[in-house]
Amino acid sequence: MSELDPDATLIARVGCGDQLATRMLVAAKLPRMLALATRMLHDGAEAEDVTQEAFVRIWRTAAAWRPGRARFDTWLHTVVLNLCHDRLRKRRDLLSDVMPETADPAPDAETELIETERGHAVSEAIAALPERQREAILLVHYQDLSGPEAAAALEISVEALESLLARGRRSLRGHFAAVQELAAHD
Repeated sequence: MSELDPDATLIARVGCGDQLATRMLVAAKLPRMLALATRMLHDGAEAEDVTQEAFVRIWRTAAAWRPGRARFDTWLHTVVLNLCHDRLRKRRDLLSDVMPETADPAPDAETELIETERGHAVSEAIAALPERQREAILLVHYQDLSGPEAAAALEISVEALESLLARGRRSLRGHFAAVQELAAHD
């Protein structure tokens, strides 16, 4: 890998049992990982569980971490995405036998505090995107990963990432154009 992993020294210290390094790593990475899990799962408690599990994995594997294959931050995003996929699969498996009568349209209290009305509409539109498009949009636009970093986290080429981003953005533009047209007729 041509560029130095900025987290390599910190991970090495975590691997040696350095508690200060562990606290520093958690402080640096937790907010972004929790935000990603919350956006993927739309459930704060599950997002906290996923994030906690990801940090337990860091703690367990830090001593064996070898920089070079992937940047630590890319690996961490991949772990959080995979844990979210596992949760979403389990939800689908549990819900596939029982169809709910109606979904509760009320957003949870945390969402009301965090999201503005516009942000909530964007979140819903992103959630409605196909899974891979949604993940690409979240990693690049909300997690601020570069194209190569996001592509690595999704285990696809940069070209495939660009295609997912283009399709996702086009879908979002179409969605909001339709919403504006409906609002103009009301």
